[in-house]
Amino acid sequence: MKKPGQLLELRRREMVATLKRFGIANRRVLGAFLEVPRDLFFDGAALELAYRDGAYPIGFGQTISQPYTVACMTSLLVERCVSGKVLEVGTGSGYQAAILAVLGFSVFSVERVVGLYERAGAVLGRLGLDVVCRCGDGSLGWVDEAPFDGVLVTAGAPGVPVSLLEQLGPGGCMVLPVGDCCSQKMTVICRLGGGFGREVFEEFSFVPLVGKEGWDERVF
Repeated sequence: MKKPGQLLELRRREMVATLKRFGIANRRVLGAFLEVPRDLFFDGAALELAYRDGAYPIGFGQTISQPYTVACMTSLLVERCVSGKVLEVGTGSGYQAAILAVLGFSVFSVERVVGLYERAGAVLGRLGLDVVCRCGDGSLGWVDEAPFDGVLVTAGAPGVPVSLLEQLGPGGCMVLPVGDCCSQKMTVICRLGGGFGREVFEEFSFVPLVGKEGWDERVF
């Protein structure tokens, strides 16, 4: 009989095999998913769900995104931003930040919900990862730490926040879902010279990006 740690490692490998079948091919990204124990971002009652390819509620009306979604966003970023300083908007469980940190990025993450900020910070600290977190309105970015080589937004935005565009450094890349409250298109924006280039990819469904340059909290 396998020990609990061995079983979780097996489940993690099965998760990565599923990501490969879904088309995730970047070796660095797949390696990070093998390294980060997703089960640490779940409570004990839900451990059996940690490596399934599905989203799961983490409280405060938020979710931990399904592994494929995290892998897709990460791949889009890594293919355009190999290293450097990354701003994550929406720390949530902390899992996406952990993946970015294991990939070697210097990660700055903003979370508006105090309870999630505290919980994610504790898990990331336990893992000893290079992630700096703060509580605040992520739609406004993190001016004091700008510019960023990459920006990754883990909530659905009604449009592209101007503040986040302004905080992208030369050649910087932002990945975010843009659309209405029900569904969004994964969008990649890169700073090119004096302007920005935009690419639009498949459709996803995220919790809303609430903030001054996102959705009005009173709507939800």
